[in-house]
Amino acid sequence: MSIFSRMADIINSNINSMLDKAEDPQKMIRLIIQEMEETLVEVRSSSARVIADKKTASRALARMQDEAEQWDEKARLAISKGREDLARAALAEKQVAATDAESIAEDLAALDEQLDHLNEEVSQLQQKLNDAKAKQKTMLLRHKTVNDRMKVKRQIHREALDDAFVKFEKFERRMDDIEGQVESMDVGRGGKPDLAAEIDGLADDEKINDEMARIKAEMNGGR
Repeated sequence: MSIFSRMADIINSNINSMLDKAEDPQKMIRLIIQEMEETLVEVRSSSARVIADKKTASRALARMQDEAEQWDEKARLAISKGREDLARAALAEKQVAATDAESIAEDLAALDEQLDHLNEEVSQLQQKLNDAKAKQKTMLLRHKTVNDRMKVKRQIHREALDDAFVKFEKFERRMDDIEGQVESMDVGRGGKPDLAAEIDGLADDEKINDEMARIKAEMNGGR
């Protein structure tokens, strides 16, 4: 594919459509920008060659025009001296120089047209490149925003989990304290308890059971 065909494809391409179809839009936009930048370098190199050719053609045109004028002066001199034969020869050389000048002028006009075309397409390609870079900047900003939001959500989720574990540990500690109270009541009861003590113990057990039931209800509700 020639540079001009590739440049036309880039200028006429729909970047948004290409990105929508890409599996990795960020990678695609990087490749698009790279292709545009490489094409711009090649086009500007071509423009530099055309400018150089134009300068060369301009100098050649000036030489041929000057040469034609010199032959015209020589023809006039020959006529003034009565040498029509030399005048005819000089005019023939003038005609050759004039023909060459016309040919060079046509080449120069073609070079001007080509340079104008290159300048127009370079301008379009540069605008396309600017748009692509702006889109890349927007994509990077959106990507950073999404990542930042994800980090915040993960942090909030982690803090919620940490808070839940802390609450659970507090419930466990309270259960340990209650169970310790229950077990402490049996300390020193090696013998058979009297009737009054046993009845009092039933009342204490009922209070403890109520307290344990309340805490378990809170724990089940917290989960």
